[in-house]
Amino acid sequence: MLNMDSYTRRWLTHREVLHKLVTLDQANLVHFTPWEGGMSYGTLALHIASSTQIFANMVIKGEFTPSQNKDEWSTLEDVQRLVHEYTEATKELLGSITDEQLEAEISFFGKTAQAHVFLSNALDHEIHHKGQLLTYARIAGVKELPFFM
Repeated sequence: MLNMDSYTRRWLTHREVLHKLVTLDQANLVHFTPWEGGMSYGTLALHIASSTQIFANMVIKGEFTPSQNKDEWSTLEDVQRLVHEYTEATKELLGSITDEQLEAEISFFGKTAQAHVFLSNALDHEIHHKGQLLTYARIAGVKELPFFM
């Protein structure tokens, strides 16, 4: 069974790196897109920040509910503020999840499993995309990056 205190601490070690990544202010990195049609650095950062909140809500509600948030941003400061807001809201949600909610079965995109499986997937998802952000920054010429955790 997933221990929520342990999970939240582990999640925060990774989320703190996201906060560091959105403080990088080099050559308008926040708008950098490594390929045509790809997510920009800022959009990807917000995708990471919002997704774990969506998964936490799914565990609490017992079903997937798409986010209704339409993050509007134009500056690095906007992205920093939104990442901070998502982090605080997600931390609160994670703290409210019960053992019963973690054990409940949930269906998500054709897969049914106990909710804790999807919460573990949420962390994997965040780590995966954080790696992409690190790669974006390198491609954009950033020399000094935070350690991945």
